[in-house]
Amino acid sequence: MSMKGKILVVDDTPASLKLLTELLQAEGYEVRSAISGELALHAATINPPELILLDIRMPVMDGFEVCRRLKAQAETRDVPVIFVSSLSETVEKVEGFELGAVDFVTKPYQREELLIRVRTHLEMSRLRNRLEFLVDERTDELRTSMLAFVTAIASTVEMRDPYTAGHQRRTAQLASAIARQLQLPENQIEGLNLAGVMHDIGKIRIPAEILCKPGRLDALEYALIKLHPQTGYEILKPIDFPWPIAKTVFQHHERLDGSGYPQGLKGDEILLEAKILAVADVVEAMVSHRPYRAGLGLEAAIEEITRHRGLYYEPAVVDACLLLLSEQGLSLISS
Repeated sequence: MSMKGKILVVDDTPASLKLLTELLQAEGYEVRSAISGELALHAATINPPELILLDIRMPVMDGFEVCRRLKAQAETRDVPVIFVSSLSETVEKVEGFELGAVDFVTKPYQREELLIRVRTHLEMSRLRNRLEFLVDERTDELRTSMLAFVTAIASTVEMRDPYTAGHQRRTAQLASAIARQLQLPENQIEGLNLAGVMHDIGKIRIPAEILCKPGRLDALEYALIKLHPQTGYEILKPIDFPWPIAKTVFQHHERLDGSGYPQGLKGDEILLEAKILAVADVVEAMVSHRPYRAGLGLEAAIEEITRHRGLYYEPAVVDACLLLLSEQGLSLISS
């Protein structure tokens, strides 16, 4: 049987280590085991795996410190880390994600849930590496392949949140239409479209139970959500796109008056592409259904961008969007 991928499992409890190792091996993964943080660092450094499943509560060197050291060295910096732990408080998850982990699975875990998360993050990592190769090639005949890989990455993110399936694609469509209304060059529109298709890629590191929560988020959960633009930037910045895609993703929740996040940028500090994406994003989000509410409708979206024109949103972008919506309505973003 061909191996699906190389995984390093780290847990100081022998029974837990054996259970997880055998579970992954039965699914066709090549698995190495480490019973301490020190052994895990050594194993990952001499032969980097494709994915690491890491316990947190371990003596001498806990999982947080292991993750911190993995992200500090070149050999293992880009290896995805999933914490598998009995810790379940949101504040602990925030700490883990801030250290660079891509996911958090709480013990006792459901077999299928764990396997889906392993498969998702392995696929995500491989897609990003493949996309990096395609961008480096810089040939016209690979443009179609690059868009296909970008779309695959977007689909991988949206699989974890069925309520927003298609959101990135529809936002990209609206953003591209606004850019054409503003008469931007086609090359710039192409880059904006790719940024739109991936603008929520950072949500890959947000627990699915938070993405799909039917009620209002608490302060810590919202803090995790607000990390996604920066996470997206960190995922995309190593890829040398011919457009400012990583920065556009980083800035798509910024607002003209500085009230946005994560950097609190103002006015001309924000890229035009990000200003366009911000308007397209809020319009699509408001007209679509969410776990905690039904779609608010086109009138509510129009009222939002009109009321905050010049305060949150670039006036010229709002005007272009309003003109398009008056002509085409919801058909503009429902295709």
